[in-house]
Amino acid sequence: MSIKLSRRQALFTTASAPLVLAATSAAASDEAPKPLPLGKARGFRVGELEGATLLAGTAPRPEPHKIFGLNVSEDEFAAVSAENFIPTDMAQFYFTPTVVKSGDEVVLFDTGLNAAGTTAALAEAGLAPADITKVVITHMHGDHIGGLMNEGTPTFANASYVTGQVEYDHWAAAGNERFDGNVKPLAEKMTFLGDGDSVAPGITAMAAFGHSPGHMTYMLDSGGKQLLLAADLANHYVWSLGYPDWEVKFDMDKTAAAATRRKVLGMLAADRVPMVGYHMPFPGSGFVEARGDGFRFVPMSYQLL
Repeated sequence: MSIKLSRRQALFTTASAPLVLAATSAAASDEAPKPLPLGKARGFRVGELEGATLLAGTAPRPEPHKIFGLNVSEDEFAAVSAENFIPTDMAQFYFTPTVVKSGDEVVLFDTGLNAAGTTAALAEAGLAPADITKVVITHMHGDHIGGLMNEGTPTFANASYVTGQVEYDHWAAAGNERFDGNVKPLAEKMTFLGDGDSVAPGITAMAAFGHSPGHMTYMLDSGGKQLLLAADLANHYVWSLGYPDWEVKFDMDKTAAAATRRKVLGMLAADRVPMVGYHMPFPGSGFVEARGDGFRFVPMSYQLL
């Protein structure tokens, strides 16, 4: 199975099927914002590993200071935002699963908000749901497990499932409706791993707890090249990655999440290892540079094409 990105897709033009992106300023009319074109798949190679990031969905979120920087003042939040040319009244969220071919395995990392968004992005990468042989869930928040089921039926009929043991055990006891409906029905096809365990050749689990009790990242390592699938290590390229001590609403253990961000981002910056962030601006991939007491996200262009 090969991930078939056309030349047009590989160069990441905007001529492909549109996604709905909300306007950045309020519209005077009652009409919904018109769709803007945005490609849904971006290919990459890491040594012998071939993959693609998948834009499974995107949505605006108002009042971002109620999500990011909960422990900083309005003035500081506004100043940092202005320095980075981003508004303070709205954030654009991206939901970016990643698919990787390793040997005979076609591995999907996370499944988006719903099956429709993820399968549409897979199609742009030249893959059908039946092509996926393994689904890895980095953690059990709804925007990562939403695409596991399609109207009560498993979306990826031929796949086995992998997740962290700590993460699964927490949610299995939590009485969470989304977990009970989307994850528990797949339990018999699920295997569990811990820090340092292998998913497939060249893919290793790395614990990054804090955002959720057993949140995991995954290192791709092949041919002397590396790429970290960072999941929700940092949920915004400025307000979280740039300022790792800023508290994030969605981090279940905010102190642990901040410590994990500092540790992992420091490693990425020191070793010049690129990353894919699930919520980074699509295609989600970039480098991390140390800057002052924090970091800077440097979006990737063609380095892994």
